[in-house]
Amino acid sequence: MRNLKYVFMGTAAAALMMAGQAKAEWPEKAIEFVIPFSAGGGADTEGRMIAKAMSKVLGQPVVPVNKPGGGGAITYTYVKNSKPDGYTVAWNSTSILTTTGIGNVPFEYTALDHIGQVAQQPIPFVVKADARWNTLKEFMAECRAKPNTLKVAFAGFGSATHMAGVAMTQLSNCKPIMLPVKGPDRRKMILSGETDAAVDIFFVPLKFVKAGKMKLLAISSGKRDPAAPNVPTAKELGIDMEFDLFRGLSVAKGTPQAIKDKLEAAMIKAAASKAFSGRMKKLKLTLAPMGQKEFAAKLAKANANIVSIMKKAGIYKSKAK
Repeated sequence: MRNLKYVFMGTAAAALMMAGQAKAEWPEKAIEFVIPFSAGGGADTEGRMIAKAMSKVLGQPVVPVNKPGGGGAITYTYVKNSKPDGYTVAWNSTSILTTTGIGNVPFEYTALDHIGQVAQQPIPFVVKADARWNTLKEFMAECRAKPNTLKVAFAGFGSATHMAGVAMTQLSNCKPIMLPVKGPDRRKMILSGETDAAVDIFFVPLKFVKAGKMKLLAISSGKRDPAAPNVPTAKELGIDMEFDLFRGLSVAKGTPQAIKDKLEAAMIKAAASKAFSGRMKKLKLTLAPMGQKEFAAKLAKANANIVSIMKKAGIYKSKAK
């Protein structure tokens, strides 16, 4: 009987050890990689690239799934409400701050756990190459003189491009018609003249600029970008705003730290891979990977800046409970 007791104790210990090993083996299945915007846009392109690179690092498929809507609200709500086990990951962006600040979701950006940043880029204000405006000052002057006439396209309400467009125009006392338009269609509308301007993902209009079809009037970041050194920042032009569009990873609140650490390590390794870093260089995007601690500090600072801009522009409507 005594021997049997030891057998049971040994079996229980072995079971506990096996359970611990199983937990440590995360990931044991495919990971859902949720992209906040439509297929074909900048967020989708970069997201699919990093997902592919992370699949190789983790040894399990990291499967991209597009859940567009509400400037990222659909994705962030979906991931926030997902099981905190690391198998549902959001491809975040500055929209995690703008969509929460503008009231598209009833929570703050802190309602999710944030793994880190992969890259960042400025947001450009772009017009057709033969447009009558050669400077942002000229565009804003006409916009002030003719309120609710000029059209400015952006990704979606609450997105980073929406916030950049509203900030640039409202802080210039300009009242345009704001048009939410998905990525590829924004470029078509610029070229066809259906919209007068657009705030867009940096690398896409840059290709049209080099082809002589578009021109950049300004960018949103605090300093000029090496890929477009002659394009002034909004702040240089007297508009009190400064921010970049970043991209990284977020998961449900309460995800075990060990899993978040593995995701962080895989993200940083994938970002440094030859395939991904080479693609970033080709797209003229700034590869700037950072982990959880550094990213948390950046998010806090960026959120304070964005809330300040939103309040100045009169669009801050947080619905956090």
